[in-house]
Amino acid sequence: VSNAGVGMAGPLECQSLAAMQSLMDTNFFGLVRLVKEVLPDMKRRRGGHIVVISSIMGLQGIVFNDIYAASKFAVEGFCESLVVQALRFNVAISLVEPGPVMTEFEAKLYEEAERADYSRTDPETADIFTNLYLRNSKDVFASLGQTPEDIAEHTLRVIEAARPPFRHQTNVAYTPMAALKHADPSGALMTEAFYKLVFKYDTVLRLGLR
Repeated sequence: VSNAGVGMAGPLECQSLAAMQSLMDTNFFGLVRLVKEVLPDMKRRRGGHIVVISSIMGLQGIVFNDIYAASKFAVEGFCESLVVQALRFNVAISLVEPGPVMTEFEAKLYEEAERADYSRTDPETADIFTNLYLRNSKDVFASLGQTPEDIAEHTLRVIEAARPPFRHQTNVAYTPMAALKHADPSGALMTEAFYKLVFKYDTVLRLGLR
């Protein structure tokens, strides 16, 4: 089970390249290093199961989570490319894709975001992040967040499955969000829906979550 991860949220201009590289080294290359270690023996034994804790953000990018989403997209692409070869050796790969999870990981991330310096971006972007994104995120976590124990139960079911699924989403509330991309290959439907949700109907969104 690969579960190492770090988060990053905020305006792109306020994040250093070094911090981005460190995040990718943990979230993506950490997984790659693990798989390189365990896969050869699993192939020799012709049996094994690699379970990767991904994220719904590996399927759908979320505003102000550019680099974190990129790392999870990399995880998804890596596993999707590897799974066919692995099946040839009777090795299963499963991606567990949670939405928001109520842990100290997220609490620390948002505490740091509230104290961060946003002078390197324009005032409008800083205002959108602090007064729209952070506020809405708290409501999202309070309304839709899962406990670590819930994610552990989902992961256990994936591990014990007779035919392990390649992808397993833990929160049905996010299924429509992921489906928008497949409904319109041009991306216009998904982009317009999220734009309206963030900038036009944010009050309705908060009321609905509460």
